[in-house]
Amino acid sequence: MTTTTRRHIASTTRPSTNEARDQLILDHLGYVKHILGKLLHQLPRGVDAENLESAGVLGLIEAASQYDPGRNVEFRTFSYRRIRGAILDELRRNCPLSQQMLQKITTLRQLKNQFQGTVSVEQLADASGMSVNEVNECIQGSRLTRPDSWSDTVRVRGHIGDNDSPGELETAEMQQILADGIESLPDKMRIAMALHYNEGLKLKEVGEVLQLSESRVSRMLDGARTRLKEYARRRGY
Repeated sequence: MTTTTRRHIASTTRPSTNEARDQLILDHLGYVKHILGKLLHQLPRGVDAENLESAGVLGLIEAASQYDPGRNVEFRTFSYRRIRGAILDELRRNCPLSQQMLQKITTLRQLKNQFQGTVSVEQLADASGMSVNEVNECIQGSRLTRPDSWSDTVRVRGHIGDNDSPGELETAEMQQILADGIESLPDKMRIAMALHYNEGLKLKEVGEVLQLSESRVSRMLDGARTRLKEYARRRGY
């Protein structure tokens, strides 16, 4: 954490009136590192992790300032989006990619559109004249050019119904319906899906974040898929 961030915490702290908030911040600094760690696995080398951590801490401070325990929502659940959103906002403001890397990413996107169906890293490397490592670095780097696509909207392809064909689920309309359905889910259920499907966390890890048992997380995800299936059915799918 940078000195500036520590000063920000000190300047926004009032021990006499905000002791509970201060304690929330101190108790969850490790949670910021946990969220950032999951994002860093998707980013290219050289990203300023300390700067991103500072942004995440500022998101934590905002969450602690706005948190109302009377709503019966766990603080980790409440703060997750604010911490993660602050980190992504920082990525958006300070994209570290060079002009050369941006040009390579543009080239790969154009080549990818020329292939029918899915395309492998090796195929892109052959078509572009780049090495496989270069293509992988570009794929990671491309995430920094579109941070808005890192929302918590969950792709649940293959989990709406056993008889759904892949073609139907690929359509933009269906994706929008799924996004709308996910937004209608309860907070914990939506975050559990985001952590499991988007972040790749195992059920046990999701349970640790949400302070739930692994079996409870499993039932919650099953319930979420059932709700989404019913939501899609009501919309004509």
